[in-house]
Amino acid sequence: MRPFLWGAATAAYQVEGSAGAEGRGSSIWDEFCRRPGAVLGGMTGDLACDSYRRWPEDLELLKRLGVGSYRFSVAWPRIQAEGSGRPLQAGLDHYRRLCEALLEAGIEPAATIYHWDLPSALEAAGGWPERDTARRLADYADILFGALGDLVGRWFTVNEPWCAAFLGYGQGLHAPGRRDEGEAYRAAHHLLLGHGLALRAYRARGLAAPIGIVLNPSTPRPATARAEDAAAAERAGAQRTALFLDPLYGRGYPEAHLALHPAARPPVEEGDLELIAGPCDMLGINYYDEDAVEAAPAGPGRLEAWRKAPSWREKTDMGWDIVPEGLYRQIMALTRRWPIGALYVTENGAAFRDEPEPAPPAGGFPPSAEPGPAFRVRDRGRIEYLRSHAAACLRARADGAPVEGYYAWSLLDNFEWSLGYSKRFGLVYVDFASGERIPKDSFWFYRDLVAGQELGAPPAGLSGGS
Repeated sequence: MRPFLWGAATAAYQVEGSAGAEGRGSSIWDEFCRRPGAVLGGMTGDLACDSYRRWPEDLELLKRLGVGSYRFSVAWPRIQAEGSGRPLQAGLDHYRRLCEALLEAGIEPAATIYHWDLPSALEAAGGWPERDTARRLADYADILFGALGDLVGRWFTVNEPWCAAFLGYGQGLHAPGRRDEGEAYRAAHHLLLGHGLALRAYRARGLAAPIGIVLNPSTPRPATARAEDAAAAERAGAQRTALFLDPLYGRGYPEAHLALHPAARPPVEEGDLELIAGPCDMLGINYYDEDAVEAAPAGPGRLEAWRKAPSWREKTDMGWDIVPEGLYRQIMALTRRWPIGALYVTENGAAFRDEPEPAPPAGGFPPSAEPGPAFRVRDRGRIEYLRSHAAACLRARADGAPVEGYYAWSLLDNFEWSLGYSKRFGLVYVDFASGERIPKDSFWFYRDLVAGQELGAPPAGLSGGS
């Protein structure tokens, strides 16, 4: 069994800031944030955590955590301001410096190519419902492969295409804020096609680092043991799960799901499904919660005849149920149903209402050479969340699932999309006015977990490949 990989994750628009620095172009999130009522309080990612400038501080935090890998995303508008054409050297140089510093610190760079920041010029040309956007993604990815391929330890092509397609084009809750079911399904297909085209470009370069895609599957549990609730749970999870995993593993799109959406059939052209099903080295899954689902009468707004059932579970500040065993169930269900060779939990974490409090004076013997922090964040809820979910992940690995790594979300409190700065997921508290970083108690817990001092966890180590 290969060494287990412990990591932490962020995404460019959520942490970088420096929105107009060094030629960076506008993204759909820059524009969405300026639409009245789109983002809580009119907040934007213009500054975020200021990580574009303060990344050396974040690197020091990663070193103190002892993680083996840092999953970050590259901001497409920093590489191609208009989404096409010659790359911006300043952007490439920034990510090269980051990767070199990570490697020098013994931390593997894990790069996500697309984490939702589509250049505005491509959205103006039609965005993800248009086929050409998939080609533009592949061109952009190939630039990264050429510029960073000797440094990046693993690649993820697209993060959560369901969110980009259905929250962005179907429900209008995320950028670009459109509401059209047909556009959402076209966007989903072209996001998968962009993944397949990027994968082909990667293979053509002969690079050896593992490459894959990140999904946020939904595997709700039936509210009862009745067959109709089991069938309802299957329907409820299909759009986020089978709609993506079936084509990725060579089965085409799930007809049972598409039959419920006759006006939204993906625009498949000859050769598309073969590209989408190109062999991946790994699959990333992002897990936060699990719903209970029960059968319900079909009707307006409920074409798929299911509804979320009441729950007794404690909830995070997002209102999401805390169900660590749901992560175990999801991993086992996915690996039974699809031939997944290597699986990484690429995001797992929780938002809570964290408040710094004055820290007690440092004590003990011998006295610390480093002055104690002025503030402390006692986030016991997050510690228990991470402890229980990491245990579920390791249990699935012990039971034969090909789980090879776990990334905590997130290293830093950051810009939580349409909720602005109102939700804190970080291991590190960020004062968004000053940029000050304060490691929370969960930061030190995760350090101990990575070191093998909690749960009997395997210590951090770099996988040799997937």
